[in-house]
Amino acid sequence: MKKIYKVVYQPYKWLVYLPLMIVLSLLASFCAIFFSLVVSQRMGNRIGGIWWSRAVGFITPMWVKVTGRENIDRKQSYIIVANHQSAYDIFLLYGWLGVDFRWIMKKELRKIFGIGLACEKVGHIFIDRSSPKAAMQSLEEAKSKLLKGTSVVIFPEGTRTGKNQLAKFKRGAFKMAYDLNLPILPVTIVNTHKVMGSGFFNLLPGRVRLVIHQPVDIEQYKGNEEALVDRIRTDINSGF
Repeated sequence: MKKIYKVVYQPYKWLVYLPLMIVLSLLASFCAIFFSLVVSQRMGNRIGGIWWSRAVGFITPMWVKVTGRENIDRKQSYIIVANHQSAYDIFLLYGWLGVDFRWIMKKELRKIFGIGLACEKVGHIFIDRSSPKAAMQSLEEAKSKLLKGTSVVIFPEGTRTGKNQLAKFKRGAFKMAYDLNLPILPVTIVNTHKVMGSGFFNLLPGRVRLVIHQPVDIEQYKGNEEALVDRIRTDINSGF
């Protein structure tokens, strides 16, 4: 049945979705750059990012269910830690999380026409992964961008898993939380890999979920990073 569904969806994907996706991405990039320069980075991020993500979700189509929004304090900055299944995680978080945040992304993405410049203007953080020293320097620069009420999203797995299952966590997110003394907001992403798997050919409509867990105060885990990592893994895993 799924194979038949894929075949039926192909004409729509190539003739409707792809042209609209290109137009929306260019328009969103322009809006992000314009409003960042004329109004503020936050406004550019909101209009360019949220509008773009929700529009892409609509044309896919992707149906979203969000639980746990009551756990968010709008005035609080967080280190948002989420699992990473698919490229569509970006649209889900940007469009439906409801938090003003910045991404940490590899510096190579800055070269993407339009989108790279837009990401730079709204204040997203580009990380140089050429060496551990360069990566740490990029993270140090990120600290100055975390204003009151502005958060940062990190995928601690470091790569897409393509399934509702967690991979091993890297420690950068937790070290940043300790350095900045910020609470961690665990978030579970469910079923985005069924909307977009590995590669553009695996795009399909689908239903996804976003589970926002209660923030974790790192004070009780000072000196015990392993316990903090285990706690966040447990929280995220409980959302599947």
